[in-house]
Amino acid sequence: MGMTVPAVLDVAPWRDFPAAACGAIAALHERLGWDVWVVTRVVDDRQVVLHAHPPDVVRPGTWLPWADTFCRAMVAGEAPRAATVTAAVPAFAKRMTGPTSRIAAYIGVPLVSPEGELFGTLCAWGFRARPRSAARDLPLVETVARLLSTLLAAGMTPPDPVEGSMRLRAGGPDQSAV
Repeated sequence: MGMTVPAVLDVAPWRDFPAAACGAIAALHERLGWDVWVVTRVVDDRQVVLHAHPPDVVRPGTWLPWADTFCRAMVAGEAPRAATVTAAVPAFAKRMTGPTSRIAAYIGVPLVSPEGELFGTLCAWGFRARPRSAARDLPLVETVARLLSTLLAAGMTPPDPVEGSMRLRAGGPDQSAV
């Protein structure tokens, strides 16, 4: 026992929540497509991006007012978790202004804190409408979200989006968010 076997190193546990979140969204992007995958955290009245894939599309620390987001509509039950044509969903259509105006398809699932409260979301955007069959991706996204929530419950703590390089910028949301 205790011997390192090269054949298992590619599936060794991630060292922390950021590595797990990045690995999860990279795998979802590779398997399911969608243009951008993000793990977010809700902080006060803001939805803050913790991790994104591809990483050059949305910067960590980017935020939007929570009230204006597709994820808020989804969490509140005003919109579905998967919308292959966001313009066809009234709760999404009314939010298609500013940076969210480019989102033509959406899939998202809440992330739950150890206390059973909303932590943030795991979601993806398409810049073009997706085929209706893309809604079949939802069970896998729900499973990955539940696994990330389980890591939170097990004590893996994500970075504080207000500290370090992810300090929230004063003066409003980042208009290049999507």
